[in-house]
Amino acid sequence: MELLTFNKDDGFTEAVVRGYRSGILDAASYSNLGQCDSLEDMRMHLQVTDYGTFLQNEPSPLQTMTISEKCTEKLVDEFNYVRCNASSELAKFMDYITYGYMIDNVVLLLTGTLHERDTSELLEKCHPLGKFQSLATLAITTNAKDAYRLVLVDTPLAPYAQMHFNDAHDFTELNIEVIRNTLYKAYLEDFYSYCQSLGGSTAEVMGEILRFEADRRAINITINSLDTELTKEGRAELYCNFGDLYPEGIARLERAENHDAVRAAVEPYPQYRQLFQEATYSQEKSLEDCFFEYEVKLNKLSFEQQFQYGVFYSYLKLKEQEVRNIVWIAECISQDQKARISQYIPIW
Repeated sequence: MELLTFNKDDGFTEAVVRGYRSGILDAASYSNLGQCDSLEDMRMHLQVTDYGTFLQNEPSPLQTMTISEKCTEKLVDEFNYVRCNASSELAKFMDYITYGYMIDNVVLLLTGTLHERDTSELLEKCHPLGKFQSLATLAITTNAKDAYRLVLVDTPLAPYAQMHFNDAHDFTELNIEVIRNTLYKAYLEDFYSYCQSLGGSTAEVMGEILRFEADRRAINITINSLDTELTKEGRAELYCNFGDLYPEGIARLERAENHDAVRAAVEPYPQYRQLFQEATYSQEKSLEDCFFEYEVKLNKLSFEQQFQYGVFYSYLKLKEQEVRNIVWIAECISQDQKARISQYIPIW
């Protein structure tokens, strides 16, 4: 990857776009990976890409999980390198990106503890970008009030939790999911507000990306809450107060009682109408797959704008999709399912 500079006003040039684009696998690289007969062949082909020799010290036989972990480790190292060299404004922007991973790690620990999983095993599964010093302490909490008092109060998530973590009832799967979505709602609203305050192309690029994320979460919350104990009123409190669906589409989602009603709620919005149609008529794609494809499209568009921070967010998200693609190909090879090997989401 080309050397980057990180001031959006005078150093954020076309070199950033070229450098980041060159770090993402192209169609030819995927074609080569798809022709591999073993994970050892994948190791060899990945060496001639931006991944280099990151697998050279891993013992044989190579495992899919190892490839996934090492790909993620390399991506995190790249992110942290940029973060350490960033100006204060960009550093704050990149800190915001990590808050989503913190939320995921918090929920992973709470859910694992509820099911009496080993804490050390759970910590190994936590995303590196979302780890913080007191994370393991969550294993001794049994309710939201304790989780806030003992752990979250001293983390960047404290502002998102302080208004909603007064429940002293023991954790259940439902209220842990409510915690996840409550934290994400507050986080996304704050991140969106911060990006808009930056103005310019950053506000434009990140505004579109985060509005989609808010809409996707609203749709998923609605679908996942159908036929559960969560009331319509409780569901409504989990929707973000921005997005392309807000407010009319959100009001229809609040009233939805089945999957058809969810689809009808987003029907007036062409982008979501198309995604539901693709998921309905495709035998190979789920709605989640369609969301991932649309997310890739939005993040690719950020490379067409200069002098903005959105490309740092988009690079991370595109690389995460790339890791999912590599793992999918590796799984197809290891399970002798090469007929399905092309069912990944292409990027370039």
